[in-house]
Amino acid sequence: MLQRTRYFSIAALLAGLWLAPSAALASDRDDYQIFKDAARRVTTYTQFTIFDDVRASVDGGVVTLTGKVTMPYKRKDIEARVARVHGVRQVVNNIGVLPVSIFDDELRFRIARAIYRNPSFWHYAAMADPPIHILVERGRVTLTGVVNSNVERMLARSIATGFGAFSVSSELRTDAEVATEMEKIKS
Repeated sequence: MLQRTRYFSIAALLAGLWLAPSAALASDRDDYQIFKDAARRVTTYTQFTIFDDVRASVDGGVVTLTGKVTMPYKRKDIEARVARVHGVRQVVNNIGVLPVSIFDDELRFRIARAIYRNPSFWHYAAMADPPIHILVERGRVTLTGVVNSNVERMLARSIATGFGAFSVSSELRTDAEVATEMEKIKS
């Protein structure tokens, strides 16, 4: 049986976990269980914020981490936390560190306030780990995470464009897209 590499956003997994019964994933249980535990280690890291985005893939016990974080120590801490997951043979850390910039910091905070103060996103703002992440690198904004609908995806991008960023892109996915991804994993 050919084993495929699994690539997921941490936020997408957490939003779609309820869709994947463990019995259906029995053949992928080892890598999938490692992935779930790694995702939990990342999201429970107290320094992981809405301004960071970490993605992971697992293949044969080798965890590859990608994404961006705001501080160098987060990169190292996340790698160490994932390395302690039972069953991890190796961690390949490809997490990038966003450059330090007052302009980027101000842009992050202004966009976060605007999105999470919008009545359409209040239910996300009340969550311990809000699902919309805001990455700002040299004045360029990327929104990542999971939202309920395409309307929310477009609204979040629209809100983020009004703050003087050089560009705004959206990698937000909907619950339906996450569900489709989870169905592909099952088969």
